[in-house]
Amino acid sequence: MESPQKMMSLGCFLLLSLLAFSSCSHGAGDARVRNRRSLTLSHDLSKEYKPAVDDRLFGNSKLKQAYAALQAWKSSIYSDPMNFTSNWVGYDVCAYNGVVCAKAPYNDSLTVVAGVDLNHADIAGHLPDELGNLSDVTLLHLNSNRFCGIVPKSFMNLKLLFELDLSNNRFVGPFPEVVLGLPELKFLDLRFNDFEGALPPELFSKDLDAIFLNNNRFYSTIPETLGKSQLQSLCCLTTSSQGASQAALADGRQVGGVNLVGQ
Repeated sequence: MESPQKMMSLGCFLLLSLLAFSSCSHGAGDARVRNRRSLTLSHDLSKEYKPAVDDRLFGNSKLKQAYAALQAWKSSIYSDPMNFTSNWVGYDVCAYNGVVCAKAPYNDSLTVVAGVDLNHADIAGHLPDELGNLSDVTLLHLNSNRFCGIVPKSFMNLKLLFELDLSNNRFVGPFPEVVLGLPELKFLDLRFNDFEGALPPELFSKDLDAIFLNNNRFYSTIPETLGKSQLQSLCCLTTSSQGASQAALADGRQVGGVNLVGQ
């Protein structure tokens, strides 16, 4: 039988061995966690990496900028049953379906994306912020698709936009006030969506030729200055005071093509 002193020595040795093993395992575990974190960080950073593209492939920086915006839009499309955007590949953005190129109004030696017309394409998706980089578009026609979500605030960069048709889609939220800051806008069509809430009074003093608002959930009183506006067509509003709207129309010239629906 071993002496008590030898047994105590053996016990201390085993205890120290267990502690050392535990410390090593813990250290290895920490190292594995650090490695996983490092790999995860590397993976996240790789998502942010965007390969450089030579400007010469596009002809000018404006077309390169439009390419990035259109590719971001294509990535935001969930369904394209008619394959309308199937040729949105490659660097020749002027050959993309629905994309119209023209000379820039401020530089006739510069070709830019001047418009996008996706009317009746039945596309489902949303509008990415990158569309604000299509700063030379004068018309944006998206009638009869299944675009959803909200109108991005980056639309404030579309300073040349003349016609905006978002009708017959699935847009939501309050009136997209970003359009009030578009200096060249003359035609605004928001019909057949799920916009809701009060209409901003500034809308009726803006220098627009036509506003179409019906089949949403807007409500508004008609400002007294409506009759002095440049509107040629206004359709269709639910008004909280038909008398107020009639007074507005009697103030100054009549607005042509007005369709008002009283509550």
